[in-house]
Amino acid sequence: MSRLLTDLPQPVAAEVLSSSSIIVQPIGALEQHGPHLPLSTDLVIPEAIGALAVDRAVASGIDAWLLPPMTSSKSDEHHWAPGTIWMEASTTWNTLVDIGRSVAATSARTLVFLNGHGGNSALLQVVGREIRRRFGLRTFSMGTGTQRAGGGADGGPDEHGMGIHAGHSETSVMLALRPDLVDMSQAVRNVPAHLTALETIGFNGFPVSFGWTSDDFGPSGVIGDATGATAEYGAQLVDEGAEFVARALDEIRRFSFTS
Repeated sequence: MSRLLTDLPQPVAAEVLSSSSIIVQPIGALEQHGPHLPLSTDLVIPEAIGALAVDRAVASGIDAWLLPPMTSSKSDEHHWAPGTIWMEASTTWNTLVDIGRSVAATSARTLVFLNGHGGNSALLQVVGREIRRRFGLRTFSMGTGTQRAGGGADGGPDEHGMGIHAGHSETSVMLALRPDLVDMSQAVRNVPAHLTALETIGFNGFPVSFGWTSDDFGPSGVIGDATGATAEYGAQLVDEGAEFVARALDEIRRFSFTS
């Protein structure tokens, strides 16, 4: 039986879902990814990782089901680039709440947002609580486990920990998943290395965050170093991402608010 819930007739879907079912909703984005990657990069990755992870989870006895990905979301940091199809935060919020309401109408009690676009992360944390409060679902959100920000170790690219968009890891993953959509002759390095002089302000866990749009760092739209990306490294990241999500789904299955 397909684990893509929408492949099933409605009566079958209603029958197979139970209180132990976990519904996985991949969330993608359509946005510029520099001159070398497609607009669909943040859609391709969570859709692929979600399918692989759900298959692994099901093989280990977890009652996981996959929904088709949301194709657009809050990508306003790339608003400047024609081709980016983005929603306001309020539109994304309302869409996610409506998905939660719809899942709550089934017997499933757990909804997982598998996020392919970093710009959604803060919103997903807040909307998860909203869905929990309004509909009683257990809600979780996570990334795909494929993003790395190179620090120059083990011969990898030195992105100064700031390879957050269209850089080495993301390009490698796309070379593994959809090489037909990648043009490595256009790959560029664009790393805001001057930010390394700051101790509190930065990406990826620094205590002080800041508002930005991707063209603040230059016209390419890239924040990272795509030039050394390889399909071999991408395949490793895909496997690690699928394993991470499958392992998280197992913990979600066992999660309880009380001991």
